[in-house]
Amino acid sequence: MKILVIEDEPKAREYMRSGLTESGYVVDVAADGQEGLFMAQEYYYDLILLDVMMPQMNGWEVMAQLDKQLDTPVIFLTAKGTLEDKIKGLELGADDYLVKPFSFAELLARIRTALRRGGQAKREEQLEVGDLRLNISTRRVERAGVRLDLTNKEFNLLQLFMQNPGQVLTRTLIASRVWDMNFDSDTNVVDVAVRRLRQKVDAPFAFPLIHTVHGVGYCCEEKR
Repeated sequence: MKILVIEDEPKAREYMRSGLTESGYVVDVAADGQEGLFMAQEYYYDLILLDVMMPQMNGWEVMAQLDKQLDTPVIFLTAKGTLEDKIKGLELGADDYLVKPFSFAELLARIRTALRRGGQAKREEQLEVGDLRLNISTRRVERAGVRLDLTNKEFNLLQLFMQNPGQVLTRTLIASRVWDMNFDSDTNVVDVAVRRLRQKVDAPFAFPLIHTVHGVGYCCEEKR
């Protein structure tokens, strides 16, 4: 499990990085909202811990951008514990709201709950783009009523596209999420995988759903 900690206070950032690493998580850290937003958009994380009060871009602003693009669980961390602030955080799409100071045991409990809740939601999810249907729990894919036979990597790649319909996904993000690796511009592994997926998802049908955004990456949406 990979966690991104976005926290501008160095001691708090190191406290969480060290404790979560010792608890078995893979942890990346960002020192401000802009850096954190970039990392969240470029790399795959199972959960994000997001401080509210940060310079340049605060947690509210980061969350507003993340909620438009990703379905990663987010826990707000803040010294602002008023009811109004909690409501604002949850309405922006956060999964939980933890007020500082907090015990590490409580942080771990909140993380496990958010991960469990997020995993359950994903298992129950039926994704649809145009006439394409994907069921995550059964790993069944159909287009126009025709069942598609995909490899595990092809399924994971298509799931990523369909969970972010209309969003342009960079090759770096795709490599991080599907292969759990950093993208090497000298390799064409992402392009080859997308080409093979298109042969099954698009080629036999009347119109394509997976589109190339030249110089950037790919997106999945219905365009007629």
